[in-house]
Order: sequence, then C-alpha cells, then structure tokens
Amino acid sequence: MSAPVRAFTMRHVQLLRALFAAVAALMITFSSDHSAPVGLSVFSGFVFTTALVQLLAAWLVLPAGSRWSYILLAALGVVAGGVSGIPAWRSDDLFFIVVSSWAIVSGGIEILAGIRSRRTADPLSRDAITVGALGMLLGVVLLLIPAGFLQEYTIEKAGTFVLSGIILGVGMFGGYAAIVAVFLGIAGLTPKRVDAAAAATESNDSTAPAEHGGER
Repeated sequence: MSAPVRAFTMRHVQLLRALFAAVAALMITFSSDHSAPVGLSVFSGFVFTTALVQLLAAWLVLPAGSRWSYILLAALGVVAGGVSGIPAWRSDDLFFIVVSSWAIVSGGIEILAGIRSRRTADPLSRDAITVGALGMLLGVVLLLIPAGFLQEYTIEKAGTFVLSGIILGVGMFGGYAAIVAVFLGIAGLTPKRVDAAAAATESNDSTAPAEHGGER
C-alpha cells in the first residue's frame, strides 16, 4: 500500500521561502527610502514569516533526526525579527549588527545541515549549502561596509545625491533576498529533485521508530 500524499512537502517549503524572499526584495527595490527603519521593518517581516515556514517544515515534513536545523533557524529568526521589529530601536547600527549576525549564524546552520544531509544522499543538501553560503556572504559584506560611510555623487541634469552606508546595507539585503528568491523558486519547481527528497523523507519516517530506540 502506497504512503499517503503529504499536504505540505519540501516543495511547498522552498516555494514559500522563495515567495517571502521575493516580497522582501520587491519592497526594498521599489522603495525610495533605504533607511534603517525601512530596512529593519522589511527584514523583520521576512525573518518572521520564514521562521513560521521553518517551524511548519520541522513539524509536518522533516523526520525527527533532521528537524534540528529548521528549529534553530526558526528560533534565530524569531529573535532577530523581534529585536528588529521594535520601532524605537531601529538605527543604522542595529541594522548592521542584527542583519549581519543573523546572516552569518543562519548561514552557518544551513551549511552544516547541508553537509550532514549529504551523508544520506539528500538531494536538497546542495540547496541548503548554497542558501547558507549566500547568507554568510551577506553577513561578511555587511561587516565590510565602513561605519558612517558617506559619498556624494552627481548625476547630470538630476542633481547631487549622497550614498551612505545604510543605503548600501539595505540594498545588499535586498539583493540577497532577490537571489534567494530566484534560487529557491527554481529549486522548488524542479520536480525530480523535490520528489526525490520527499521519497527520502518518507523512507526516513518509515525507519524512524527503529532509529529512535538507539538515540542517546
């Protein structure tokens, strides 16, 4: 007898993460205000909604031995979203501290989870490693932007403008979100890889009782 079809699968997890990343990227792209309050507001909504998807994945999709990374990522997202969601705290310094810290730590968790899942031939391990590497890259880039950076530039017939560190930082976050949205969207729409991951999850679920007896 075939296993029941899951109502919520890794395909949905990837597509929902791609959707929320795309929304964040669009909000940054089409906003003329790249200040810290705007950047932290978008970031807060992005990490909160992503954390919800990760919790659902840990509860409904992943087998017991593979849930740790999504639970950690969701907890980190809730903390980062909560801190960045307080309007009175939204400053340039807070943006760089919270977003870079979240990016590096969450990226490290995803890379570690991807490396560990490669041992079980999980077809989605490459996705975790890639998204994790993108997160760590974002965190490092934000750390390299000089504090208090200001640069004036002039566009003929348009006027003189000022490029600041926070504008660069918010723009980098928007670029990161856009790349993640495209990558996870393509991954979620690739049937063979996602279906293979679902089959692997079903196989892990079927052997879970035997494995649980040996866990320490």
